[in-house]
Amino acid sequence: MSGRTGGIDCFIHTSADVSDNAKIGKNVKIWNNAQVREKATIGDNVIISKNVYIDHAVQIGSNVKIQNNASIYQGAVIGDGVFIGPHVCFANDLIPRAINLDGNLKNANDWNISSTIVKKGASIGASSVVLPGVIIGSFAMIGAGSVVTRNVPDHALVYGNPARLCGYICFCGNRLENRDGRHYCASCDKEISISGEK
Repeated sequence: MSGRTGGIDCFIHTSADVSDNAKIGKNVKIWNNAQVREKATIGDNVIISKNVYIDHAVQIGSNVKIQNNASIYQGAVIGDGVFIGPHVCFANDLIPRAINLDGNLKNANDWNISSTIVKKGASIGASSVVLPGVIIGSFAMIGAGSVVTRNVPDHALVYGNPARLCGYICFCGNRLENRDGRHYCASCDKEISISGEK
């Protein structure tokens, strides 16, 4: 198995496929049958669960948890403290095709890779699909089974197909209440400033 050049105190399961050209931080855990491709970067204290696929040059921050069967394709940049639920898929091509106009199979030079950015502390619910070219804001929450087609503001709660804004979320993950135009957490009573609210 490749990839045993990870940082201090790493655990890499014997069935995992980790490229020698991937950069692995400290205290990273990579579980059964996960794959980390070449030039991927993984920060410190990251958990990569069973059957996760991390594509070429994907960037993962520190303190990230990626659950079983998630697929993160080239172009994704995942910030610190992000949660990615099971079976989440980050797509990277807005116009996917297997063949060119001449009928020949596409190769790497034919793909138009789009960047997707997930900012600090965001949470992506199980079985969600994130289309390429979007930015998911800090501490936003994507409901399970959603299809994210456009940018998501900081602290936003979105869900559905396509995902739509349904409220706002505290740092602690609980829903905010609107009290005379100001947003407070019902759980910790913290006030959160919401910028650009419509």
